[in-house]
Amino acid sequence: MAVIALTGCAGAPGVTTSALALLLSWPLEPGRKMILAECDPDGGAVLHGLLQGTLGERYGLRNLSVAARTGEFGDAFWRQLIDLIGEDGQRGSPRDRLLLPGITDPAQTASLGSVWKGLAAMFRGIEADYGHDVLIDLGRSGAFGPSGVLADQADSVIVVVRNTLRCLQAAQARVTALEERVGDVGLLVIDEGPYPAGEIQRVLQVPVVATLPYAPEDARVLSDGAEQPRRFTKSPLMKAARTSSALLVQRAAVRRARLAQRRAFAGGEANRGR
Repeated sequence: MAVIALTGCAGAPGVTTSALALLLSWPLEPGRKMILAECDPDGGAVLHGLLQGTLGERYGLRNLSVAARTGEFGDAFWRQLIDLIGEDGQRGSPRDRLLLPGITDPAQTASLGSVWKGLAAMFRGIEADYGHDVLIDLGRSGAFGPSGVLADQADSVIVVVRNTLRCLQAAQARVTALEERVGDVGLLVIDEGPYPAGEIQRVLQVPVVATLPYAPEDARVLSDGAEQPRRFTKSPLMKAARTSSALLVQRAAVRRARLAQRRAFAGGEANRGR
């Protein structure tokens, strides 16, 4: 099981839409849950996008700021989750695909200073204690600044890019900075432009882990709550999301195993040095 952070760059590459596609198509074993947390400091999009404002603003990240100060963070976190529609097209009953909605106004970010570290610890605990997967939507800027702790503590950091010249140019400095800071950064490519995976890897110097098709009509179902076409769950976008989710989990597991080996080696060296 894994904690995976998704982030982007200038040019609206589609981080939230990709995250929702992954959430709704993520392969889950019985008893497991998948949690998507909207942690974009510039503001979340799902409440007034996919959900079309039907839940108001009763749920979400902003409600955790008080809990972080009063020692009730854990209980408050679970109360803020809402269940989304899974692959069977039914809303809610298993409560196995859960969303923590983001803030609705970037001005609310100022009150979240103590929330980011609490969430990082919470996500690690959820993964370790329950075996649930956690997907963190950091938007375009959330992998840096105070919310960057979520990227630092994740099993894997994935940058969402479109394979257009404009988006790849915008991503270059950001990918380099993340690679230097957290290491083992990967790419999720939205296949809109002409550049193949090999060229993207050569330019950005990090691997392409997975690819989603450029499918604006299907994407609008997730980004704007557009009417869902027949057989939406069988669309190329959702089929690719299922494949991508397996690849992301595999990459996170490999990185975690590598880090565990490093820690074990460092511990052994320290003991021998005593």
